Amino acid sequence: MNSDPLPNSHTILHVLGWDRKFVSPFVDFINQHFESSQHAFLIHGAEATQTGIKHANVTHCPSLLRNIGSVLAAIRKSRKIIIHGLFSSHLLYILAIQPWMLKKCHWTMWGGDLYIHNSPVKNWRWRKNEWLRRFVISRLGHLITQIEGDFELGQRWYGAKGRWQECFMYPTNIFRDQDRQLKPHTEVNILLGNSATVSNNHLDAIEKLRPYAENNIRIYCPLSYGDSQYADQVEHTGKAVFGKKFIALRDFMPYGQYLELLDSIDIGIFNHDRQQGVGNIVALLGLGKKVYIRSNISSWGHLQSIGVEVFDSSQINIQPLQQPFIQSNIRRISDYYSEPNLIAQLKTIFL
Repeated sequence: MNSDPLPNSHTILHVLGWDRKFVSPFVDFINQHFESSQHAFLIHGAEATQTGIKHANVTHCPSLLRNIGSVLAAIRKSRKIIIHGLFSSHLLYILAIQPWMLKKCHWTMWGGDLYIHNSPVKNWRWRKNEWLRRFVISRLGHLITQIEGDFELGQRWYGAKGRWQECFMYPTNIFRDQDRQLKPHTEVNILLGNSATVSNNHLDAIEKLRPYAENNIRIYCPLSYGDSQYADQVEHTGKAVFGKKFIALRDFMPYGQYLELLDSIDIGIFNHDRQQGVGNIVALLGLGKKVYIRSNISSWGHLQSIGVEVFDSSQINIQPLQQPFIQSNIRRISDYYSEPNLIAQLKTIFL
């Protein structure tokens, strides 16, 4: 560990596994908009020391277990603990050691850390971790997500008794309506999925798009994030069906370049079987694009609750979104996924 992480009794301790898309922008955002002395960030995992984050209130911890004494002490001393994604089994062990501390813990639900309950692999390790997850989650004081349906699944699957706190949490989810120079195009540009994970159900979506293989379309498929072998399978299938019209994005794109890509998209298809890819979905809806998701996942209910029009990915067509829906979606996304609303939501959590 690069320094003593011990906060004081006024500090909110953020425990984060390293993720380059979310963690660094979040740390910067909190230090910019809130009093940095009241927040401490413990970034854990093998890549923790490679983050490049230099803030004085950030501690890098490659191994939670090797620094268990300091981590336990930090949890005891902190006023609140915000757990950003409950993926690490080592973190589960540490939390279970002090169950009386769990009432002041807030679990920021990422999606994958909830839906591991439905893992296709249910071996002894999964069963052991599920028992541990239920022990911890059922005692947590607060669960943070903008999607009430995910909170309800936490109650159903893990016996969660904590309070739901509505917050979309990360500045990467803020919709920023910037001046853009849109490049005209004659083809229908489609974004398929957000990552190389099986839960995207790319192959099913490719079959639904197959009838349009001879149309003037171009399919962009982000595959830089996730399982490389699965990415190979998706790329091979996509090119077999659509040829050069299928563009596999295998390299990580800088944020600005990715926003340019989203600007050029006409239709987003997110055929996930669970809540996932919310940042991409929000960005496209805010840009007035047509978006397909499954109607039986929690994201659908959330978007309906804020008045956003989305379409069921069980019935895909490539007709453009009608103008009244475009303007309504832009307005509602801009209002909810705004910087002022995120600051207001975070202030409620930090009280």
